[in-house]
This record gives sequence, structure tokens and C-alpha cells, in this order.
Amino acid sequence: MPLVIVLIYLSLANVCLGARKLTSLYQPPPMALTYHKGTLLEGNLPVSILWYGEFSPAQKSIIADFLLSLNPQKEHLGPSPAKPLVSHWWNTIQTYMKRAGRSDAGIVLAKQVTDRNCSLGKILKKFQISRLARRIHTKPGGLTLVLTAKDVAVEGFCMSNCGFHSSNAKAKSVFIWVGNSVTQCPGQCAWPFHQPIYGPQTQPLGAPNGDVGVDGMIINVASLLAGAVTNPYGNGYFLGSDDAQLEAASACPGVYGKGAYPGYAGELLVDRTSGASYNAQGVNGRKYLLPALFDPVTSQCSTLI
Repeated sequence: MPLVIVLIYLSLANVCLGARKLTSLYQPPPMALTYHKGTLLEGNLPVSILWYGEFSPAQKSIIADFLLSLNPQKEHLGPSPAKPLVSHWWNTIQTYMKRAGRSDAGIVLAKQVTDRNCSLGKILKKFQISRLARRIHTKPGGLTLVLTAKDVAVEGFCMSNCGFHSSNAKAKSVFIWVGNSVTQCPGQCAWPFHQPIYGPQTQPLGAPNGDVGVDGMIINVASLLAGAVTNPYGNGYFLGSDDAQLEAASACPGVYGKGAYPGYAGELLVDRTSGASYNAQGVNGRKYLLPALFDPVTSQCSTLI
């Protein structure tokens, strides 16, 4: 008889079958992100931003408010303590820090620089992102966010990634790059606010700040910030090989609420006025959709709701 092969969908976080032959449905043991004894970004972390290209004041405030929301600021959050907060999401990262014997990571919004005229052009190589990050002259131990506008193309963008984080251990500098995908690949880098480029074509969710591109950037900034703080130089917390590391957020792709599965973001809160979906509340009345984080205590992907 021909062999019947049962294809079982696994998320990227759980693909570790190797050459093992499956003779029955198998529940793999819980994975764990191992701490490799490297430096983490602890303490008060200065975060500078380089805005490359055209960003409106409203777009800048959405991202700046997200960074400020990572720190507990109860006086800015109104009388809704039962609501899930951005700072509650960041508490999972603090758990990583504590387990490594490090101090909590607090975000300090430092300098912001705008290169509106795109001095290096609108088609960038990856090495040019590093050059842009160095313009900020961030102090050792700080982090630079390089954010590119919707009409700027970056090597690998939309084809292999929606952003990345990198570092120079000798200079003790760390940077993150994220691009606005709204006109280039929103189905890949701004899902679930846009229909995906493949898979189930479900109705896209409403963006909580009314900007598909920037709300998509928030998801990617959050994911990469979690990875940069807990694995800034490639020898912190990660799972897998050195050249294919899964980090605190990338270990849980496509998960935003309970019950998530491919093509479905999970159970989320819905704003009564706008109909937008979110899972976290921030400063100045902001609402955000944030990715699940791998919980080092439960060894599972953890969501706010």
C-alpha cells in the first residue's frame, strides 16, 4: 500500500523534527530559550530614533507613545487598571532579565533626528542602515531605531524580513531597523491589518491608531525590541543555531491573542468607536496590537488577553 503521509502544520517556533519518523501524533516537549551568558540591555536604556523619509507628526507620536508606554506610568493611563497595558507586555522581558540576574530594562526616549530628504537615496543596502544608525552617535549601551518611510526600499524588505536588529559589540552599539510596508508589502509586514499575501484570506482587522503602515511597524518594532534587549549581541537568550536564532517574540509568530492559529490573530479587544482591534493600552489613550512573547516561566507563547 502507498505510504500515507500526514502533514501537520507547525509554527516556525516548533519546527525541530529533523529526520525523525512520525508513527503517531506527537506532542513535542516544551522548548526553552536558553541564556548563553552574554550581555543584555539592562537598566535605563536610551532609545534614539532616526526618521528616514517622510513621517507625519501623528505617525511619529504613535511610535514615540509606544516606547513611553513600555514603562509603568499609571498617571497617564486613566481609570482602567483592568485593561491590559503595554507595560504588562514588557513585564515578560523583565522576567528574562531577572532570571539572568540583571536589572530591569527601562526605556528612555532620547534624541530624534529626521532625514526627510533621504540623504542616501530611497533604495538602501543593509550596510547603509548601519551607517544611518551611527549618525545618531548613541552612547555605548544605548539603542537606535532606524525607521524608513513607505517609499523607501531596503535590501531584503518584504522578501526575507520586515525589519532586523544588529549590533557592534566592540562599540557597544545596538540598532533596530523597521520599514513602513503600507505601499510595498502590507500583507506580509502589516498583517493582520491587511489581507495576507498567502494562506486564508480573512477580513483584515482595523488598525488601532488608524494607520495600517505605522500600526504594522509597531508590531515589528515591539518584536525586534524584545529581541534586541534580551539578545543584543547574539549570545543572550535564543533558541536554535547561531545563524537561525529564535528570540522572545520571533518564537511566537502570528500570535496576538488566545486561540490564535494560522490566518487568525486570536481573541482581541475591539474599540467600540472605531471598530479597531487591539490587545494593549498605552499612554495618552493609545491602543496597540502587540505580538505574543515566549514566557520563560511557562515555556509557552504568552498573550496579554
